[in-house]
Amino acid sequence: MKQQVSIIILNWNGWKDTIECLESVYQIKYTNYNIVLVDNGSEDESIDMIRKYAAGEFDVESNFFEFKMQNKPIKIFEYTNNDIDSLSSLSEEVNNIDPDRKLFFIKNDHNYGFSEGNNIGIKFSIQILRSDYILLLNNDTIIDTDSLTELATFADNNKKVGIVGPKVYYYDKPDQVAYIGHNVNLCSGRISDPEVKNPSSPMKIDFIVGCGLLIKTNVIKDIGMLDPNYFLYYEDVDLCLRACKSGYDIFYVPSSKIWHKISLKDKRSLNSYYYGNRNSFLLIKKNRNSHKIVICYTRLIVNKSILSFYLLIKGKRKESLVVLKSIYDGLKGNYGYKNLN
Repeated sequence: MKQQVSIIILNWNGWKDTIECLESVYQIKYTNYNIVLVDNGSEDESIDMIRKYAAGEFDVESNFFEFKMQNKPIKIFEYTNNDIDSLSSLSEEVNNIDPDRKLFFIKNDHNYGFSEGNNIGIKFSIQILRSDYILLLNNDTIIDTDSLTELATFADNNKKVGIVGPKVYYYDKPDQVAYIGHNVNLCSGRISDPEVKNPSSPMKIDFIVGCGLLIKTNVIKDIGMLDPNYFLYYEDVDLCLRACKSGYDIFYVPSSKIWHKISLKDKRSLNSYYYGNRNSFLLIKKNRNSHKIVICYTRLIVNKSILSFYLLIKGKRKESLVVLKSIYDGLKGNYGYKNLN
């Protein structure tokens, strides 16, 4: 029998992307899965529109699939994040519903960030659904019909493997590979592509990007969930590094593929400047030998100060100040959510 997989999708004010992602998941060929949709305190009409999608009240248009009405209406089982601790199991009626005809919908009372938002879904999947695998899937992705089968099969056949990931293509250029996972320098914090950027065979790698990451539940029980101190960015790197430290392998699986709505142009938000730079301090603090942290921190400070100066002379004053704040908070250990307004 196939292992049970919980597919966790995190939504925050992005229902249009989310329903396209959901529809692609409902059309996969893997037969033993549950979708756990976590709304991270959305302030738009996300909750109502997701309910309407599940009821089959409108079609979802996409260049990647034809909308499927046969599985509508989809039965929604709604919970709040505060309900999870009081749940013990699901009724036999729930378990007997086909995977493509049900949706577990957790509504968070506020935005917990990528890390803790997903952790709430992970906790539900492990404690209530008793899942064997967890697939973290960004709401702005489209998954290939065979993708989950390929990932789960590879993980099943390789007992030392703890985390696997797909080949990621650009959504707007569906034949162009965006990335397959990355390597990380644990002194500079820099992320880099592997030497072979598009290998045709499975390849061991430092980390799988959290937009499409399959992890065995036993690994989570061993190393823990995503670290909420990151809030956003680098939490996937940290998870994979912890798995490696515990003896698990991380692999890219080329026969699995997803499409991600990432820009081909370098457009960065203030959040990306802040969390991306601040969290490199936390990553190194957690994963580098203590006697080398001072050297690595010095490199970080120099490199990020240069970035701040470069942004300033380019007329990006807000971005420059955000980078300086990221240095300060990284050194002071001010992690978690920060209001950049």
